[in-house]
Amino acid sequence: MSVVEVTVAAGVARVVLDRPPLNVIDLQATEPIAIALERVAARDDVTVVVLAGRGRAFCAGVDIRDHLPDRGAEMLHGFHRVCRALLDAAAPVIAAVHGPALGGGCELALCCDLVVASDAATFGLPEIRLGVFPPLAAVALPRMVPTAIATEMLLTGRILGAAEAAGVGLVNHVAPAAAFDAAVDEAVGAFAALSPSSLRLTKQALRMARVRPTSAEVLEAERFYVQRLMHTPDAIEGLTAFTAKRAPVWGGAPR
Repeated sequence: MSVVEVTVAAGVARVVLDRPPLNVIDLQATEPIAIALERVAARDDVTVVVLAGRGRAFCAGVDIRDHLPDRGAEMLHGFHRVCRALLDAAAPVIAAVHGPALGGGCELALCCDLVVASDAATFGLPEIRLGVFPPLAAVALPRMVPTAIATEMLLTGRILGAAEAAGVGLVNHVAPAAAFDAAVDEAVGAFAALSPSSLRLTKQALRMARVRPTSAEVLEAERFYVQRLMHTPDAIEGLTAFTAKRAPVWGGAPR
């Protein structure tokens, strides 16, 4: 069963996460999604890429079970391969966020060049409530939104509505749910009217500003998570408690 759908027409590549209703990404799904994005990124006939989700959510994050130490490092590396494919894409990438973008889903949006959101969309990084944190977002978010907002989102798990996310610079455009598809098409059209080669060169120049993390920085954050957090008692407790649907009991000390 496919977990991602890709269509390319008239220079527009649409990559749709196809694990409704929430598009949660587990370990097995990371490779086909990464491969789909890498193949799209390698095409010279693509002017703009749209990343979207099918179902109720854009993406509600990564499967919690796959965060535990027995597969956490492999899961994180696989998910970051997906993120790096977005960050390294030569063509502009639009995140079309119609519903919740939480945890890893929010990180996917952070890796895109533009975010078009429905007014029903939400953005958040609730990992801290489980005793862990999102490595890529810890590097990327403070560069992209005001420090106070980034700090609160990362340290408390605060979730933003679409309008507030737009107000702090996390979202480019917000549209009513009924006009969401038209808003995405308008954003696509703005790129489609431009020179593909000039867009790609402009993206290369923008990378010099280092607003979004480089692949090397993503891997560094990944190593920090795996070496310093993943095996701590509280990280294991928080993730285990979530899967068991009980309140966590904190108490472990970081190593």
